[in-house]
Amino acid sequence: MSRISILGAGAWGTALALSLARRGGHQLCLWSHSPALAEQLHVAGENLPYLPGFTLPAGIHVTSDLPAAIFEADILLCATPSQHLRGIISHIAPLLTRNQIILSASKGIEESTFLRMTQVVASITETPCAVLSGPTFAQEVAAGIPTAIVAAAHDPRLAQTIQRDFSSPSLRVYTNDDVTGVELGGALKNVIALAAGVVHGLNLGHNSAAALITRGIAEMTRLAVACGGRRQTLAGLSGIGDLVLTCTGSLSRNRSVGIELGRGRQLDDILAGMGGKVAEGVRSTHAALGLAARYGVEMPITEQVDAILHHNRRPSDAIRELMSRPGRDE
Repeated sequence: MSRISILGAGAWGTALALSLARRGGHQLCLWSHSPALAEQLHVAGENLPYLPGFTLPAGIHVTSDLPAAIFEADILLCATPSQHLRGIISHIAPLLTRNQIILSASKGIEESTFLRMTQVVASITETPCAVLSGPTFAQEVAAGIPTAIVAAAHDPRLAQTIQRDFSSPSLRVYTNDDVTGVELGGALKNVIALAAGVVHGLNLGHNSAAALITRGIAEMTRLAVACGGRRQTLAGLSGIGDLVLTCTGSLSRNRSVGIELGRGRQLDDILAGMGGKVAEGVRSTHAALGLAARYGVEMPITEQVDAILHHNRRPSDAIRELMSRPGRDE
């Protein structure tokens, strides 16, 4: 039996808690930064703001006390928005022990530093850190629909520990030692999903969507390889798998934001209507461009997404810009 604390009671953290509870054999704690949400989870027995319709088993201990949540936990599963990870790890770092594991399930790049999530953790603590990524919608994981994900760590034994503790009849966990490739695949696909949503919002059809996704994975792969990741990782679950899901699935927040942008709505209005839910690609786009500039990598789709998000470029003009680029070999 492992003691697993899930830090972050949004849709994804709650879904992972439900998956682990369904698997059985662990002591589980779900931490919410909001005392009001923690109280609501106690009273209603479900996460009404973020993941309604799924009953939390009584065996999941819910708290808003962060030190209590991590006390004697074997695995600290971080499912917070990526831009909040540094603050949480900084807060708990003095309390961590040598035997604990940090598992990042946040898909993003830190906006101010261009660091991946494991790099953020490593800049604060020497606690071992792994990554959980892949094509996953929280609602489907919560419902027990068969899902395949990736556990990545530089130490194969660490990845195998996550594989053993998280695998279940509805969750198949693969291992990988390419942390860079797995993390960048999970973060960059959100940016491309925003663009895919724009294509849908402009009613451009299936040809445009297929081209966007294909050129998107090429763009993601260029940056991941430049940063030290492996090309084959981006052809796997955390790359093309997650990209296809997020670019085509109706449950994708990033795609949904892109659709509304394509229809002419303003970003601030779209985000204000999301009820506190996060579309990671909005913040990761700027960071992805910063990382690309650092390594001299060309990312035309990401550039146009950034122009739409932050420089008031009309979505139709962004598409026209992409289509009028000089010809090149595939």
